[in-house]
Amino acid sequence: MSEDVPDELSGDSSGEPRPRRRQARGERRIAQLLQAAANAFCANGYTATSTNAIAREARVSPGTLYQYFPNKEAIAIELGGVLLHRMREAHGQAFTPENLDLPLPALIDAVIDPMVEFNCANPAFLALMHGSEVPGRIAEEHDELHDSLLSRAREFIAHKAPGLPVDEQTRIAAMAFSVVKGGLALVLAASEGPERDATIAELKKVLLRYLAPVAGVSPTA
Repeated sequence: MSEDVPDELSGDSSGEPRPRRRQARGERRIAQLLQAAANAFCANGYTATSTNAIAREARVSPGTLYQYFPNKEAIAIELGGVLLHRMREAHGQAFTPENLDLPLPALIDAVIDPMVEFNCANPAFLALMHGSEVPGRIAEEHDELHDSLLSRAREFIAHKAPGLPVDEQTRIAAMAFSVVKGGLALVLAASEGPERDATIAELKKVLLRYLAPVAGVSPTA
């Protein structure tokens, strides 16, 4: 099996720029390894997954993997960074100023749909972020993002129910956020198609019935 050597490890001491073709090949190999890691983490969890398992999933030798990543933690950090970036983009679509003034059912759609799309497209996110031995750097970044999203959720609650005390707005936002997290886990566990669609609809229904009294609207609005 031939093994691609990444540019930074190719041993070229001439000082000349590496060919772009070699760079692209290295980028493709990294993407291949990260996807393999994502698959393995989804199947077995972060703790139970080994670098050998990732190499097998990627259909490369362990030596090829070690040319790019020194250990499983380095792979997890790289993968986690990619997933967190995608998550920020998805939630950036959800928590926008334009969505604040939507009727509550449309607001719930606008917030939940990007979250569902992200989690269904990136099932490794929950497997990696909720593992018992996730690298500290990734856990810290995830916690920071979680706090930021919770703050944005509280802003949405405050906009819909400005008369509520801040501590109550915060509590409602935290409860709604927890409902969403639990609902997303059920969405991922549901089979694609009608079952998943029905689970998404139930999640939205729960949120609407919980938040409608807070916003002073009918749950059937």
